[in-house]
Amino acid sequence: MSQDVFLTAAGAYMPGEPVPNDGIIRRIGAMTDRSERLGRLVLRQNKIKTRHYALNENGQPTHTNAHMAAEALREAERKSELSLEDLQFLGASTTLGDLLVPGHASAVHAELGVGPLEIASFQSVCASSMMAAKMAYLQVRAGEMKAAAVSASEFPSRWFRSDVYAHAEQFIENEGDHMSAEFLRWTLSDGAGAIFFEHQPNERGQSFRVDWIDAISMADRFDTCMYAGVNIENRADLGKAWGYYKDHIAASQDGAMMLLQDFDLLKKIIRAWVGRYLELVSAEKIIPEQVDWLLCHYSAHSLREEIISILKTTGGMIDEEKWFTNLPTKGNTGSASIFIMIDEFMSKGLARPGDKVLCIVPESGRAIVAFMMLTAL
Repeated sequence: MSQDVFLTAAGAYMPGEPVPNDGIIRRIGAMTDRSERLGRLVLRQNKIKTRHYALNENGQPTHTNAHMAAEALREAERKSELSLEDLQFLGASTTLGDLLVPGHASAVHAELGVGPLEIASFQSVCASSMMAAKMAYLQVRAGEMKAAAVSASEFPSRWFRSDVYAHAEQFIENEGDHMSAEFLRWTLSDGAGAIFFEHQPNERGQSFRVDWIDAISMADRFDTCMYAGVNIENRADLGKAWGYYKDHIAASQDGAMMLLQDFDLLKKIIRAWVGRYLELVSAEKIIPEQVDWLLCHYSAHSLREEIISILKTTGGMIDEEKWFTNLPTKGNTGSASIFIMIDEFMSKGLARPGDKVLCIVPESGRAIVAFMMLTAL
C-alpha cells in the first residue's frame, strides 16, 4: 500500500566566498585574449553575477565533490528532525564524481561516516538530481523506507583550468569549436545541494507533500548535445570515445576530454522540453494558472528567455512573477542547482500552506526533462 511522501528538509553547500565576474580568471586561469572576449559575451548572456569555486586563487582544489555533497547533507540534517543515522537510503547524483570507479554514492557515504544504509549512484548531467529524487521518493512511497536522502554535487571547475585546456589548444583554436569549448567554462560552477524525503512531515519546519515526479529521456530522438569523452566529429560513435585513444593525452589533444555544448541542437531540444511540459498540461497534471511557484533550472538567462518565448506562443505560460531563481547569485551548478534553489526557497519561507510548487529540470546532455510537483503544508 502506497503512502504519502514529504520533502522535509533541504541543505546547500557553496564552497568558498562568492566569486564576482572579475575574479573568475584567478580561479580557472587565463588563456587567450579571444577566450576572455568570449567569456565576457557569455557572462552577458547568462547574467550570473557571483558563483562559487572549490578552487583557491591559485587554481588549487580546496574540496572534493564527495565532501561538498556530504556538507549539503549535513546542512539538511540541521534543519530536520532526523539525524543522518536515521537515513535508510542515500541517492547521490553528479555529472562526474571524484573517481571513475566506484560510484559517487560510495564516496559520499564514506565521507558522511554514518552506519550501513542502501545507496545508489546517479550519473548524468543536470537531471541526475531528479533521477535520484525519483528513486528516493518511490522508496518511501512504497513503504520500503521511512527516511531517504538525496544529494547532488558538482565540481566542474577542476576541468576548466587553463592548464587542463592547454592540452587541447589546437582544438580550441578551431573557429567553429571555440564557443562550444568556452560557453560552459564561463557558465558552470561548483556546489552541492541535498533534500530529505520522509513518510511524515517535519514538525520543526515547513514540509511539502510530493505529489508526483515525472522524468523522461528523448535520447532516441536527438544526438548528444552536452558531452565529454568524445570529440565533436565522433560524438555519434561511442567506439571512438576517450577510452579508445592510445592514451589520455591523445584524447585531450583531440578535444575528447572537454565539456562541450552544441548550441544549434540545443534550440531544437528546448522545443522538446516544452513539448513534454505541454503533454503534462494536456493531461492536467500541470494546470498553469494553479501553479503558485515555479522553480526552473536553466543554465543562462538567455535560455530562460528562449523558453518563455515558446511558452507564450503555446498558452502554457506560468506568470513570470511566480518564477523563483538564484542563478545570478549561486551560479549554474548543474545537477545541484535545483536542490540549492529549493533550499533557498524554503529558507526564505515564500510558500504558504496549499501553494503548488513546480520544479523543472531540463538537461541538454541527450534531451532529458524532469518535473516535480510539491504542495506546501
